[in-house]
Amino acid sequence: MSIDVDVRDDTGSFVAKWRARWPEWELAMVFVPAARRPLVEAWFTLLQELADAAWGGGDPTPGLAKLAWWQEELVGWGKGARRHPLGALLQPRAAPWQALGRALPDLRALRGDAPDDAVARDAHGDAVPGQAFATAVAACEAALFDGRDDDAARAAVLASLLGERRLMQAASMDAIDADDGEAVPARAGSRPRGIAAALVAARQLRPATPVPPLRALFAAWRGARSAR
Repeated sequence: MSIDVDVRDDTGSFVAKWRARWPEWELAMVFVPAARRPLVEAWFTLLQELADAAWGGGDPTPGLAKLAWWQEELVGWGKGARRHPLGALLQPRAAPWQALGRALPDLRALRGDAPDDAVARDAHGDAVPGQAFATAVAACEAALFDGRDDDAARAAVLASLLGERRLMQAASMDAIDADDGEAVPARAGSRPRGIAAALVAARQLRPATPVPPLRALFAAWRGARSAR
């Protein structure tokens, strides 16, 4: 089977897809230093591309092929090579790209029926699906955004991943869990992660609809503060 990843478009076309899905970030970016905003956009665009490949579509086969392509690409970034346009901004940064690529099968493991409370370990203390990928993401974000790479940072990433998975799987207008709709991790590893986690949590109330501007702005402010 051929691996279909279109790298002909420039970075802007990929970022535009992310902006269309998360218009709340237009307001939330006020809490990110201006010089860092293009990097933040490229990073979360990359994570969206990976999540779509891992979880999107009824047939998992095309996504598996894309993840295999991305695994090769990210390992290449660690060696100084790149093909995807997002690599122009991201690859020159000294982040653990190879570890991120090698953790992609763990992201794919979240496609199944893993429980939403997978932040916890099982009774034997074994790692749960998504934990290895969250660890790699937290390490990358610490490098990209001068953040922390600790247990709290990894927990914030995993909570965000589980929230995004629920958004992709939810019925278009059904609230997922109104009680958790304003939840923000206590200690996100970086300001961009805190903002992302807050927006994901806020979107749970109505998955198909962007968070209203004032609420999005307040959620982003709270998320930014969670990284302190």
